[in-house]
Amino acid sequence: MIQVTPFFDPATYSYSYVVADSTGHAAVIDSVLDFDPVAVRATTDSADRLIQFITDQQLILDWILETHVHADHLSAAQYLKSQLGGRVAIGVQVIAVQGIFKDVFNAEAGFCSNGGQFDLLLQDGQQLPLGDTEIEVLHTPGHTPACVTYRIDDAAFVGDTLFMPDYGSARTDFPGGDASQLFQSIQKILALPATTTLYMCHDYGTDTRTEFACETTVAEQAEHNIHAHANVSEAEFVDFRKTRDAQLAAPRLLYPAVQFNMRAGHFPPPEDNGKVYLKLPVKTFSVQVP
Repeated sequence: MIQVTPFFDPATYSYSYVVADSTGHAAVIDSVLDFDPVAVRATTDSADRLIQFITDQQLILDWILETHVHADHLSAAQYLKSQLGGRVAIGVQVIAVQGIFKDVFNAEAGFCSNGGQFDLLLQDGQQLPLGDTEIEVLHTPGHTPACVTYRIDDAAFVGDTLFMPDYGSARTDFPGGDASQLFQSIQKILALPATTTLYMCHDYGTDTRTEFACETTVAEQAEHNIHAHANVSEAEFVDFRKTRDAQLAAPRLLYPAVQFNMRAGHFPPPEDNGKVYLKLPVKTFSVQVP
């Protein structure tokens, strides 16, 4: 048996999870480092809540897991590791994500797009020990190339692949995203036992639901997901996703989050003046003056 404790961050609409087995070994999934993009300041209030809970419960933190390189919040992985230990892990396809964004951010000469910033790169089907149970890694790309789902006993942590049934599915317009891949990844999740509990990485509520939620089941998603229920074909899904994605604005923390998270929760190294910078790649345009 596992104990799942969710922690909600209202600033980014993100859910982090502490998952503990009966022996007191634990994993943290999708932690949040608080970041104010106006003040350009990181704080640790959200992560400290996780640390306090783990300490109070006398848990042993084995794993600090990322479902993908998040574009909407910064990871607290390295801060958690510095306070509690544990190993930071992500899907091996993070190498592809780093390769894409190394050029986008013109990363420093010493930046290696080999995933070496993480303690462990995970393969599809890999098993990680967690006390008396195991964490199964399922590669579920489409939102990003590196997206994975973590299956633990009768629970699965799906990252951004799915949202609550009344909200739908992840966008696929980021570099490396693919709507067909996302559809296949959703089918992979829906092929799990119908009673499997699915835990979301985000919830934004809807026009008719004002309470935030993070927990549903395979059966509920297959029957009620507004984008990807069991009767939706791949062609219908891909067409919908491409049309929908073209209308979406960029996430508020896209640029800070990606360049931070692709480094496994490290800031870029200081520049020659000793200061650390996060870059904003500007999209320039020409204005014709009459």
